[in-house]
Amino acid sequence: MTIRSLLTAAAVLCLTLAAVGGAVGGFVVSEGPAPQIRPQRQSHLRVYFHDIVSGRSPTVVQIARAARTNASATFFGAAYVMDDPLTEGQEMSSRLVGGHKGWQHHHPPGEEHPFSKVRELPVIAGSGLFRFATGYCRLTTHRLDLTTGDAVVEYNIFLLHQ
Repeated sequence: MTIRSLLTAAAVLCLTLAAVGGAVGGFVVSEGPAPQIRPQRQSHLRVYFHDIVSGRSPTVVQIARAARTNASATFFGAAYVMDDPLTEGQEMSSRLVGGHKGWQHHHPPGEEHPFSKVRELPVIAGSGLFRFATGYCRLTTHRLDLTTGDAVVEYNIFLLHQ
């Protein structure tokens, strides 16, 4: 086979897959009744987030950094993955109520200050019991070990949801 015939075959395959994919996953219009929107409820949740960087079993691991991250007081340019425990109380021995999984990055000052005692973050979405949730979360640092990077942060979450 020549290069030209290989390119032609690849183009036909791509166009066929695009046509099939568009038919399967395209825009869908439902003509059934609209979902009922229930009155909003207010909920307050309080959990403690344990960010463990040190030791044999850290819950946070750095996966990337910018060239100037080490020179930054706020670790600007660093990216981490985490699987942090959420507990009822400040102590790690208190009852485990969930986990904080995902990734985070350190960004320029002005958006959220990681070394401030109290911070606020918006809540703009939810799922399950908290579908259509909106609200805010007040973060209060209870412990921060500047040597190890370990921290305990209280999350007070105020939600309006259905």
